[in-house]
Amino acid sequence: MTRLVLVGPPGAGKGTQAAALSRKLGIPHISTGDLFRVHVGEETELGREAKSYMDAGELVPDSVTNGMVRQRLNESDARHGFLLDGFPRNTAQAAELEDMLAEQGVKLDAVVELKVDTEEVVQRLLARGRTDDTEDVIRNRQNVYHTETAPLLEYYADRLVTIDGSGEIDEISARALDALNAFTGGS
Repeated sequence: MTRLVLVGPPGAGKGTQAAALSRKLGIPHISTGDLFRVHVGEETELGREAKSYMDAGELVPDSVTNGMVRQRLNESDARHGFLLDGFPRNTAQAAELEDMLAEQGVKLDAVVELKVDTEEVVQRLLARGRTDDTEDVIRNRQNVYHTETAPLLEYYADRLVTIDGSGEIDEISARALDALNAFTGGS
């Protein structure tokens, strides 16, 4: 059983690595971005609540995000493992995740941090050519990530597996799998 959280700065390739690792490990990739799109698109109660905040330009409260993640982790395909991408974003969400898993009698196995040099990430994002990806915006998102994530990495210090997120996609995936195997003893 593999229960993982993937963290890394915007532009580190989390989505790409999450998809690759999820395939190789045979566990679902659970992205909070995807959860939001599904709930809003299907107009679920949580989706309508999230949309009301998003439409007002406000952050969706943890309680709504937690509710979406809780429902998803209770689905049958996530019972034997998952890879969370985009959750938890802070220590309050991390504590909530522990509670969710404790209700199922399980624990998080590891937190995989994709570490990429800030300058490399800035160049990657600028190369995408999105109009909203100005250098100032990208650098601000990097700063926000580092400020918000530092306490989360500290919170997960005993389960943290940091890998170099630079290089080719397959190299990074192989590095992550090797690091996870070493960390979990191959289980």
